[in-house]
Amino acid sequence: MPNPRLAARYAKSLIDLANERNQVETVYKDMLYLQALCKESRDFLALMRSPVVKADKKVAIVLAVTKGKISELTDAFNRLMITKGRESYLPEISSAFVEQYNKQKGIHTVKLTTAVPVTEEVKQQIIGQVQKQSNMNSIDLKTIVNEDIIGGFVLEIGDQLVDASIAYDLNKIKSQFMNNDFIYKIR
Repeated sequence: MPNPRLAARYAKSLIDLANERNQVETVYKDMLYLQALCKESRDFLALMRSPVVKADKKVAIVLAVTKGKISELTDAFNRLMITKGRESYLPEISSAFVEQYNKQKGIHTVKLTTAVPVTEEVKQQIIGQVQKQSNMNSIDLKTIVNEDIIGGFVLEIGDQLVDASIAYDLNKIKSQFMNNDFIYKIR
């Protein structure tokens, strides 16, 4: 069960420790690696959430999987998480760490959803327009392909949403027809 408060606390502790030891960039890369590992490997995620596998076995397996790929600080953090029984929260903690890192560095996450994959040129144009319209200097553009929007795009900037998709326009027209607005306008 997700626990965002717990994840935020552990992520804050880790980022504070990484700042103290001047290893923020290294730990950030480690957290991106762990985040990708949790998303891509169902077996790894199942291991972390399994109550059957003992903590010492989990530590050994995680060490074998991540050996040479993460720093000593992140490895020690993973061992602490496992011994405290918090390893199932690793995906949430790594996401919370990335969010806190971005906030600390002034990086704004912008999510672009399109019906087809976008080229690098279009990505750079979107970033340029967002920077021009706002006071955001550093932008991390995440692209998602969702064929359900049919065409156009959906742009999420923080808590703002720009929906310029064909699916949105079609739903708007459908609701107008359902309300019979066109009958009153004809008379």
